[in-house]
Amino acid sequence: MSFALLRSHGRPALAVIERQVRALSSTLAITDISATSSSSAAVKPTTGENNRNYLKNNKPSFVSTSVRKYSKKTAAPERAYNSDSDSDSDDERDNTPRQRQRKERGNSEFWRRKMRTLHGVLDVNKDGVISYDDFMLLTEKFASLGHLDAKAKNEFRDIMRTTWEQQWGEITPYNLVTVEQYLTEMHHVVNDKDLKKKVHRFLPYLYKAVDKDRSGSISLNEFKLFFRCLGLTEENAAVSFAVIDKNGDGQITLDEFVKLGKDFFVSEKETHVSRMFWGPLVDH
Repeated sequence: MSFALLRSHGRPALAVIERQVRALSSTLAITDISATSSSSAAVKPTTGENNRNYLKNNKPSFVSTSVRKYSKKTAAPERAYNSDSDSDSDDERDNTPRQRQRKERGNSEFWRRKMRTLHGVLDVNKDGVISYDDFMLLTEKFASLGHLDAKAKNEFRDIMRTTWEQQWGEITPYNLVTVEQYLTEMHHVVNDKDLKKKVHRFLPYLYKAVDKDRSGSISLNEFKLFFRCLGLTEENAAVSFAVIDKNGDGQITLDEFVKLGKDFFVSEKETHVSRMFWGPLVDH
């Protein structure tokens, strides 16, 4: 009888127990899911500060890789800019052929006119070319004025000989310098730092040769003597003297004379007073 009662009342109780177990299982599952969601929400950042903390604490590899790649892309232009600013930028910017040409001396037609004029002056025998004989004839013309002592005459000859050998080479009757050769060589001279310093070194001897009263300055009459030795007229001398005597005192000192002679070689300003140093310029 007891067994019969258990059978008749046990089934409903078992069903109740089963429903309770399923309900409990569902509740546990929901609780687990809620706990997981809460945990994720606590880790996941929602503000700028939480983002920084999140990246700091978790440090995902893909973020650092992206940062490194970005740094490489931006670093290259920065290095190129710094390189330009640290170097001699002026020289680099002036490195195009056109800009180099601007910096060079002796590229103007005015300068070429001056060099053609001087070529004609140094061509003492007027055969159209400059030779070593012309250099010696010019030296003797100034030396024969009698205003140079024996020592100064020898120094003058040595200077002219050295100048010829350094600029034109060997001393032979066949070493002749045409106008175009002279222009080419003088262009090289005025653009060479060392040669440019020597281009006027014979001028003091010309000055001393015409300073007949040895006063340390030359007057118009003495300047006419200078031009006469160059094969130029006294009228040319008067015009040139009026131009180069800037202060109008009627005298030209040795320093003024040498400076004017040097400026004739290197200046390309058409208004510069040195343009008249060797007489009137040729037309072409």
